[in-house]
Amino acid sequence: MLIILSVSFVPLSTGCADGTQTSYIANSGPKVVTKTSDKPSFAKEYTKPGPEKEALIKQAFSSSATGARATYTSVPIRKPTFTTPLTQGPIINAARVSSAPTSTSVPSAPLQSMNVQRVFPNVSSKRMVDLVFSNDDTERAFLVLQSGRIEVFDYTARDPQPREFLDIRNKVSNKGNEEGLLGMALSPNFLSNGHFYLYYSAAGPRRSIISRFSVNSDNLNSADPSSERVILEVAQPHSNHNGGQIRFGPKGFLYISLGDGGSRGDPAGNGQNLTTLLGSILRIDVGTLDSSGTYSIPSDNPFTNSSNSKSEIWAYGLRNPWRFSFDSVTGDLWVGDVGQKGFEEINLVTRGGNYGWNVMEGFHCYPGADGSCDRSGLESPVAAYDRGGGCSVTGGYVYRGSRLPELSGAYVYGDYCNGKIWALRHDGAQITEQMQIVDSSLSISSFAQSPSGEIFILSFDEKIYRFIR
Repeated sequence: MLIILSVSFVPLSTGCADGTQTSYIANSGPKVVTKTSDKPSFAKEYTKPGPEKEALIKQAFSSSATGARATYTSVPIRKPTFTTPLTQGPIINAARVSSAPTSTSVPSAPLQSMNVQRVFPNVSSKRMVDLVFSNDDTERAFLVLQSGRIEVFDYTARDPQPREFLDIRNKVSNKGNEEGLLGMALSPNFLSNGHFYLYYSAAGPRRSIISRFSVNSDNLNSADPSSERVILEVAQPHSNHNGGQIRFGPKGFLYISLGDGGSRGDPAGNGQNLTTLLGSILRIDVGTLDSSGTYSIPSDNPFTNSSNSKSEIWAYGLRNPWRFSFDSVTGDLWVGDVGQKGFEEINLVTRGGNYGWNVMEGFHCYPGADGSCDRSGLESPVAAYDRGGGCSVTGGYVYRGSRLPELSGAYVYGDYCNGKIWALRHDGAQITEQMQIVDSSLSISSFAQSPSGEIFILSFDEKIYRFIR
C-alpha cells in the first residue's frame, strides 16, 4: 500500500578524512553511511562479458524469441488448460511449495541492530517500487518506477549509471496513488528468450494488466514496447489495494498478488470469495503462451477441481499483499499484507490457505466490535503489529547473503510510514527470534534481493540502501 506522506529529510553530514561521507537521517536513530569511493562489498569480483560472449547472448535472443517484436494487444479469452510443473528453469526445493513451512535456518549469530547505508549513488528516481536482478553474467539490475518506466544498470560497477530500459507511460494509469507500474519478473530463461513480465494499472476501464514483453534482440539494455503480449486483465472496482507483485516460484510458475479491490473494509467481500481473482495470490503457467495462445493452470493448483472457484488461485483471504518473496533456500512464500485500520501482518503462505480477510485483521476479528468471529479454516499470520508499530507493511526477503551472519536465515520486513525494519527467524511452527533492527525515517516502498542473497531497501526519498553494522 503506497501512501503519500509529507516527510522532511534533513541530512546532517560530516566529512571524514578517508573521503567517506557520513550522513544522519533526521530523527532516524541509525546512521546512513555513504561511501562512493569504494566498490560495493556485496559485489563479487567478476570479468565483464567480452564481445564474443555478448554476441552469443544477442544471438540467443534473436534465435529463440521468434516473433518477439510483433505487436500483441490481447490474448484469446478461453478456458485455461492444465499443465504439470515445468521441467525447465530454476528449481529451488520444489517440493517445499505445497507443504508446511520449514525452519528458515540454524542461525550463525543472534539478531542485532543494524544501520543502513546508501548504495548506487547515481541511481535516484521518484517512486521506485521494485528492483529485479538478472541472475546471469550480464550483471544487470532493473529498477521499476511507478510512473511506467524501467531503468537498467550494472549493479557490480564501481559507479553504476542507469539508462532507460523501457517506457510504457502511455499505457500506465497513475490516477490513483496506489496505481501505476507495480511489479516486474524476469523469465526463468531470461538469458535465452529475453522475456519479462510486468504488472501495471490501466484505465478505460480501470483494470490491472499482466503482460509479457521482450528485450530488443540487438540491444541487451533496451526492451521493445511493441512486443507486449497481454496475459491477464483483472477489473478493479477502486484505485487502491492492487497488490502488484509478480515473481516466478520454485517450479517455474508465475505468482501474482491482487488486493481485495479497494475502498474500505472489503465491501464486496472479495477476500473470502473464490469466484473472483481479487484478494488472492494467483499461480499460472505462462510457458504455454506461444504454443496455445494463453496461460495454463498448473495441475497441482488447489482449486482446479472446484466449479465454484477460480483455478488460478493459490491462496486467498488477503487485503493488499504489498510485496511477497520466496526463500531462495526453502522455497517458502512470505507475504506482507497491509491492514485496514488496526493491524499489519506477515504471512507464510501455503497451497490453498485462507488468510482471513475480511473476517480477521492480524490475529483479531474484523471489525472487532464484539471481538467474536468464526475463525474456522483461517490461517493466522506469523507476525502482526498495530498502529503503534506503523501503518503500512512492506514485505521483504529472507536474508541469504554471507556479509551479515547476524541476519542469516532471518525474514526482513519494514513499514512504509515510519521506516522501522524488523527481522524474525521461524522454525516452521513458530517465531524463535524477532527484533526491530532499524529505526529510520525512510519511506520503504520495497525491498530487493541480489543473486548472492543480499537485501536492498528502496525508499521514496529516491535512494537505495543496504544494511551495515
